[in-house]
Amino acid sequence: MDKKLLEHAVGIVQAQVALSKMTSEEIEATLLRTYNALHRMQQAENEGRSILMAEEGIEEPDVKVEGPEKADPRSSVQEDKVICLECAAEFRQLTANHLRTHGLTPREYKRKWGFPLKQPLAARVLTKLRSRSAKKRGLPVKLQQYLEDQRQKKSASGAPEPVEAKPVTRRVVRRRTAQA
Repeated sequence: MDKKLLEHAVGIVQAQVALSKMTSEEIEATLLRTYNALHRMQQAENEGRSILMAEEGIEEPDVKVEGPEKADPRSSVQEDKVICLECAAEFRQLTANHLRTHGLTPREYKRKWGFPLKQPLAARVLTKLRSRSAKKRGLPVKLQQYLEDQRQKKSASGAPEPVEAKPVTRRVVRRRTAQA
């Protein structure tokens, strides 16, 4: 085998393997197909003729090579990572910026893939860490105290008190500012 052609074929197949999951049989078949294609192109170039893709007598192995597999929505949010169901990229958190590259907002992404709208698009570890941090700062207690104070102000002003007010369960999102 011509070493230069083999090196080129290996480089091409390595790039394909980096982008998609392939079995060893698929890798081998792809390497052979790539090498043979490069060899035919080199021969055609040396002979001064054009290469036809559908030449007679050339057998292609019957191996199906697929693009990146899309993860199951239920298993895409994992303990230490989140897998984007659009491009199969792995993140600690799917940001609105990333989803914008697919032309989606977080709400549209959740609806498209069947996620509950209140579910965070973050790894479970990150969600637990944020929850512990909020509890450590006393956020749930402070929120309950604030709601109680609001109820007392309404009743003191003469407005009828609601029969049963459910506590507001909102996530507090802080945006980081760029620091020099």
